[in-house]
Amino acid sequence: MNTMAVVLEQPERIVVGSVELTPAGDADVVVDIEFSGVSTGTEKLLWNGRMPTFPGMGYPLVPGYESVGRVVQAGPGSGFHGGETVFVPGARCYRDVRALFGGAASRVIVAGERVVPISDRLGDQAVLLALAATAYHAVSGAGKRDPIIAPDLIIGHGVLGRLLARLTVLAGHPAPVVWESNPQRAGGAVGYPVVRPQDDDRRDYRAIYDVSGDASILDTLIGRLAPGGEIVLAGFYTEPLAFAFAPAFMREAHIRVAAEWKRPDLLAVKWLVEAGHLSLDGLITHRESASRASAAYPVAFADPDCLKTVLDWKAFT
Repeated sequence: MNTMAVVLEQPERIVVGSVELTPAGDADVVVDIEFSGVSTGTEKLLWNGRMPTFPGMGYPLVPGYESVGRVVQAGPGSGFHGGETVFVPGARCYRDVRALFGGAASRVIVAGERVVPISDRLGDQAVLLALAATAYHAVSGAGKRDPIIAPDLIIGHGVLGRLLARLTVLAGHPAPVVWESNPQRAGGAVGYPVVRPQDDDRRDYRAIYDVSGDASILDTLIGRLAPGGEIVLAGFYTEPLAFAFAPAFMREAHIRVAAEWKRPDLLAVKWLVEAGHLSLDGLITHRESASRASAAYPVAFADPDCLKTVLDWKAFT
């Protein structure tokens, strides 16, 4: 069995071509993908060749961990019957290419225990569930301080920053302030203010959540903390992070790294979205046929007007 897939042959070189799939097992499902999202975090690093080395890293590879599709074949031990719409957080089902993270393909084979049934009503917005789960994990996941300190300052008004702000407001906490330097991304806030950093003179934030990925920002953020305040690193950083000790010492600052989302986080945001509590509106700005992925990926990474790009795979299924 073959599939059409986005293949990153080397940094900044993408093709859409046929790749061979490994056979499905009794616990697997075969999913025809309808939509996949382009990640401006980890996938951008794969695109530009700056992804840190880790086990399994290498080219050529199939990216993608934000895919939505329909089960067309279900193994007897998969827990599915066929016909279900599911969220697919990536797949490792290719013979001759690596899967990092393997979801950007017209058909994938994946263990049934990894996919999550979702409502058909979500449409292409369902690709945002992974980012929503990332935001949810950052504000309520394992390793969090007790009592919970909700963000009162968020750095960055991309999709992840917006989801963090929406979840904070949804939970009934005071509306956080969001810093955004790019005026093209300042709009779209619902129930919280977005300001330029230079226009904010506050220096008593209790919890600052950074999703910028800027490794040089720690000293600035520490200078804005209240005594005993917390900085949560919820972005992805390719450069070493460092900070001046004395200001952090005087504030007795806490620094926490928000790790990758877990299945309970995904299930929690799925319920919030399907119940109508958490809105995903206004977060997808670009849609493109998967056949034009080689043009869509650079736009997703370089265009400041692009919050989220979705590839439509229906032409291949």
